[in-house]
Amino acid sequence: MSQINDSFDHQSIQIVASDLDGTLLSPNHRLSDYAKQTLKALHQQGYNFIFATGRHHIDVAGIRQSVGIPAYMITSNGARVHDIEDNLMLAENIQPEMVQAIVNIMAEPHLMVHIYQDDIWWVSREDEHLRQYHADQDYSYQMFDSANAPTAGIAKIFVTHPEHDHDYLVGIETKLQQAFGDQLAIAFSTPWCLEVMASGVSKGHALDMVAQKLGFELNHCIAFGDGMNDVEMLSMAGKGLVMETAHNKVKAALPDNEVIGSNQHDAVAQYLEQHLLQR
Repeated sequence: MSQINDSFDHQSIQIVASDLDGTLLSPNHRLSDYAKQTLKALHQQGYNFIFATGRHHIDVAGIRQSVGIPAYMITSNGARVHDIEDNLMLAENIQPEMVQAIVNIMAEPHLMVHIYQDDIWWVSREDEHLRQYHADQDYSYQMFDSANAPTAGIAKIFVTHPEHDHDYLVGIETKLQQAFGDQLAIAFSTPWCLEVMASGVSKGHALDMVAQKLGFELNHCIAFGDGMNDVEMLSMAGKGLVMETAHNKVKAALPDNEVIGSNQHDAVAQYLEQHLLQR
């Protein structure tokens, strides 16, 4: 249930943008049939839909195909943008000379470092849970040597904690900020996943670019998210909806934004059906 009274004029909305994990996707990281039906109905009624996620664009393209609608893709937290025909609209890379130094700060024995390099997903070590999770996917990872990381075409570097220790990763975040200052965009997508992109990269700036491409402004956009990597997008959109299960840091950063239900109950699809499809 919404925590803030909704007086927003939904008649102005032309673009719907949504994060995936923790937001549009169910807890099993899949789109429910209800969510798919809702997205198809949005398309049929003329809305422009954007997947806006930290995931890799090849991964998201598979999700888009499963829905069967044309949709823009903002991926790697805004470092990559693809149009409905999969043409690359934006590519913002981390400076090659910075990559190894970033990896060196992240590459502690019990942590896993991930690198998105153009079409490749690299990981620093094997992980049984990750391997099983992606066993039925067309897109999976490759191994890299953390002492000799790839440096060209790097959209995003991120580190995950196996025991979901947020405070530990906050220490890594502090080290990165001390080493690089404002040369990087740093954000948590989940409390246990710390992500690094080139300076200025965000879902919000990517959303602004897509909106302009479509001939609209940000006040014609509605957006949904649950992570610190969604804050710019949720604050810049005409209306930004925060998931009930979002981390307290997200809610603290967006105290005036409406809070809706959880992804477990398809809160995004329910909101869209109630406020856009039934208007």
